[in-house]
Amino acid sequence: MVKPLTFKGDKKPRKRKRPTAAAASDDDDNDNDNKNRPSSASNSLAPQPPTTTPSTESTQNWTSADLPTDIAGPILLAFITPLPYCLACDANGKVFFSQIENIYTEDGSTGGAMIATAEPHDVRQVWVACRVGGMEGWGFRGHHGRYLSSDKFGILSAHHEAISTEETFCITPHPSDTPGTFSIKTSRDTYITFSSPSNPAKDSNPTPTPTPRADSLDPATHPIHIRMQTAHKTRLTTSIAAKAREKISRRELENMVGRRLEEEEVRRLKRARREGGFHEAVLDVRVKGKHDKFAC
Repeated sequence: MVKPLTFKGDKKPRKRKRPTAAAASDDDDNDNDNKNRPSSASNSLAPQPPTTTPSTESTQNWTSADLPTDIAGPILLAFITPLPYCLACDANGKVFFSQIENIYTEDGSTGGAMIATAEPHDVRQVWVACRVGGMEGWGFRGHHGRYLSSDKFGILSAHHEAISTEETFCITPHPSDTPGTFSIKTSRDTYITFSSPSNPAKDSNPTPTPTPRADSLDPATHPIHIRMQTAHKTRLTTSIAAKAREKISRRELENMVGRRLEEEEVRRLKRARREGGFHEAVLDVRVKGKHDKFAC
């Protein structure tokens, strides 16, 4: 058979393979399957079941603050009254007492309630405690983003979005030395307390709700239990322990090395303890102190 004339550089034509009968039947079956199968785009647009990650138990539990330095994050300011009450505020900034429902009792009655087990059941009962920069005080932000404040008459409110002297409070342990109780002092050296209604007999409620105020001059009037989330207390305790491990004295460093150290060596070892590689730095200082001519 005579072949056509070809030249160098010409592309070779590709030969087409004719499908056999078995291959054609397989292709038809695959086309039918693809038609019956939903497209990938429809699968991606189909509603997926929501995935929820269970929160850890530490973030859900509440514990009592032992020291003023423990206070951070969401807190509950609980008062010991005939009924368990806590400080709350509404969306308009009005501060009032709200009865605590999530509380365990010793004998099943309300009077024997253990205030140290109180937990909030309403977002209005939660305040976020934050330290005030440059001052030894705290600010308490409500659920609506405004801070608790006290005026010159001792009236509590939550109308301001920024912290000033009226929104700054000092937390000190209660003079009764009861564990977990505190006194909250305002910038005018008065303390947060509460007062009972002047004429409770006319009230239809047999146990009328007391009114919070901040005009008491005695820090031992009414102790306050501060409840906080366990996660914030654990994180704060861990950071304090880490800072304690970073501190080391010159004498301890000299005992580890076995000789007196120079100022540059002390600074080097302390920097290594903060940033890491402390043990390697101690070995380097030991080797250099032996006057070995082969030491690096």
